[in-house]
Amino acid sequence: MLGLLFLPKKKKRSLEETVLAIQNGDQVLQNELIYQYKPFIAKTVSSVCKRYISETDDEFSIGLIAFNEAIQKYSSDKGSSLLSFAEVIIKRRVIDYIRQQIKHQNLSMDANDFEENEDEVSQSSLEANMSLEEYHKQTDDELRKQEIIRFSKLLTEFDLTFKDLVENSPKHADARKNAMLVAREIVSNEEIKQILVEKKRLPIKQIENSVSVSRKTIERNRKYIIAIALILMNDYLYLQEYIKGVLET
Repeated sequence: MLGLLFLPKKKKRSLEETVLAIQNGDQVLQNELIYQYKPFIAKTVSSVCKRYISETDDEFSIGLIAFNEAIQKYSSDKGSSLLSFAEVIIKRRVIDYIRQQIKHQNLSMDANDFEENEDEVSQSSLEANMSLEEYHKQTDDELRKQEIIRFSKLLTEFDLTFKDLVENSPKHADARKNAMLVAREIVSNEEIKQILVEKKRLPIKQIENSVSVSRKTIERNRKYIIAIALILMNDYLYLQEYIKGVLET
């Protein structure tokens, strides 16, 4: 028994190491982590619903699924913690669920009840939808604000600011789209991406060999390309939606 006192203590697994093990198929760890963070999930869901959420509520189940989604999609290379990433995913999924529920309720409204109380029901439905839309707008605005703050902090690591991006953003739509395509190529090339992350600079020679864009163009849009690549590499959901919209036009 005395010998047990001198056994080396087992090193505690970090959250990132735990997630990596789960992503590699450790189901036991996955169940343990989800159970451990149930209070976090309930708190995050409650903040969206503006009421206490228990494990028996449908919204909690949505949050649970979203937390598991975050575990599977998370990468420590993205520059944010698992919980920050999971919070964004959970809030977005719960908002989507609420929207679907409201839409379903409106569509399934009994026609006879609607005819008997048409004015009252229409007004009530309109007010509910307006209130819900305003709440969604406020929530989206807050999440977007938090995302921009996190992105601003990451930019400083690359000696960049939002002012730099405004001043160095390509003026023409085609030029912006081409810069985004270069950034997407960077993210898909592990060697180039690693150089960018570790050395905080663009390996222009390697990039030039991978894209059909001139070296002069890459150098001219260097700051903008770095910023777009960082967005694509990380969990910036709102900023990624903007990039997706540009690339699909």
